[in-house]
Amino acid sequence: MDGKNKFWKGALVGALVTAFAGLIVIGMAAGIWVVGKGVMGNQAAGAGDGLATASEVSLDVDRISQKMELIQKIISENYLFEEDPEMVEAGIFTGMMAGLGDPYSTYYTEGDFQELMENSIEGEYCGIGALISQNRETMLMTVIRVFEGTPCAEAGMLPGDAIIAVDGENVAGMELDLVVSNYIRGEENTEVTVTVYRESTDEYLDLTMKRANIETPTVEHEMLDDSVGYILVTQFEGVTAGQFKEAVEDLESRGMEKLIIDLRNNPGGLLDAAVEMAAYLLPDGTIVRTEYKNGKGDVYFSEDGQLKAESDAGTRLNQYPIEDSHELDIPIAILVNGNSASASEVFAGAMRDFSRAELVGTTTFGKGIVQSVIPFTDGDAIKITTAHYFTPNGFDLHGKGLEPDLEVELSEELLQQTAVDFSEDNQIQAAVELLNGEAAGQTGETPENIETQQTD
Repeated sequence: MDGKNKFWKGALVGALVTAFAGLIVIGMAAGIWVVGKGVMGNQAAGAGDGLATASEVSLDVDRISQKMELIQKIISENYLFEEDPEMVEAGIFTGMMAGLGDPYSTYYTEGDFQELMENSIEGEYCGIGALISQNRETMLMTVIRVFEGTPCAEAGMLPGDAIIAVDGENVAGMELDLVVSNYIRGEENTEVTVTVYRESTDEYLDLTMKRANIETPTVEHEMLDDSVGYILVTQFEGVTAGQFKEAVEDLESRGMEKLIIDLRNNPGGLLDAAVEMAAYLLPDGTIVRTEYKNGKGDVYFSEDGQLKAESDAGTRLNQYPIEDSHELDIPIAILVNGNSASASEVFAGAMRDFSRAELVGTTTFGKGIVQSVIPFTDGDAIKITTAHYFTPNGFDLHGKGLEPDLEVELSEELLQQTAVDFSEDNQIQAAVELLNGEAAGQTGETPENIETQQTD
């Protein structure tokens, strides 16, 4: 972990986490998401052909079509300036998604979607080296993590800075994914100027930097002393579970007897990664359950050293073989805060429900819903909320979050620091004290009221 007993942290800025900038991980990660997987069935493969014949249509399509024809006639006959048909069409679909009143559901034009997918290189990209979150109600974009040695760190960017403009263009109110892919990322060694508002000094700053090829590990680890191991997980992406297992194995080889897992400011990512990590630490049993609009759902569980998923009808959806039936039965504390969201909450919730970990810090964000990205045959796509998830004990955390077992606010003087020594981090020190003084609370038993799921 760069060997200096430091961890990277972001500012606690109210409830500003909900969308995760693709600066670090796949572009559309907004907590938990899947691309055309399971929940949408065949619609994901060729969406765009059957909308009018859907079994449940809430809108009066005929009436709306007639009104659109009337509006188009008025535009054609009276609009003073030249109409851009593609822009108008995109506006219609954008408005349709916005009309859902769901800040996590979004429409992408073909160009936007291609940009997002092309920039979704896991763990490596040409950018500035910052992790940004967005308040889905106010659309305010805020820096929550600045990585050491990156362009933004050298330019003086700090956690808590609000992103206002990029290269002089106001980006306030834009979708975070699009700001990242269309404005912040770019070719290596090209200049970009990011305008930020810094509340602590009440000033606007133009920070100019050169984009660079950034490699950011999703997992970092270190021994805090002879017995306490520490693992920082910055997000959940395709490589995270493997990196996490390697970290655990290394710490075990170095004599780890207790473990702190740091999920502070981790806004989520891929559900599969969080589930696989939990399965690696836990005994057999249910890890998370999802439920769809039609009442059906999936159960992710570990059994006989394998991570599996099945529908409520018993149809196996996915299997993720695990190299062995590894189980970590030592005292564990998980650090969380208001920016720990979605996949972070899946992992933390499962660990606590199995009585394998206690949570230290502040209440988590409370995002208990899943988004699916559905591509259309014309190249456009939508991201739409499709499922609700529950912890192993059936707790619905959406809108509530996970309350810590030991509540500890981060010291105010640490909020805008990008690197903090472990000895100065009062939340880490509280976790160490908890592990040293109250380790007997870790029973390692499968939680009550859970029936271990079976497959044929």
